[in-house]
Amino acid sequence: MTKVQIKATFAYDIHDVWNTVTDLNNQLWRHDIEKIEIIDNQTFIEYTKDGYSTTFTITKFVPYKQYEFDIHNENMSGHYSGIFSFHNSKTSIEFTEDITTHKIYLKPFVKTYLKKQQKAYIKDLQNALKSNKL
Repeated sequence: MTKVQIKATFAYDIHDVWNTVTDLNNQLWRHDIEKIEIIDNQTFIEYTKDGYSTTFTITKFVPYKQYEFDIHNENMSGHYSGIFSFHNSKTSIEFTEDITTHKIYLKPFVKTYLKKQQKAYIKDLQNALKSNKL
């Protein structure tokens, strides 16, 4: 299993950050996602712009505190944990992914790939929060 974590702080209210991250009906701010298909209250599928799909099953949803889900696609599976906190008018997030690759040849690359994805997600999130405030 490969574990990667990213932390970031935003000068925005926790409600804005939480609502942006968890709104499955509006993911246009994500540069890499073409669409999201909501299956039910617990399950959704993200499709990349290349047509690649990943299924997510929500395992914990504590508003403004914790957002967790299991992840599965043909190359990997694992668990994601998002912790949210608010202090001094700023929202902090801590996102952790524990991933197992299904294909042995991907193992040497998975950590670098996940870190790159997390950094891009944070950049997209910052841009979305900024544009919502203009």
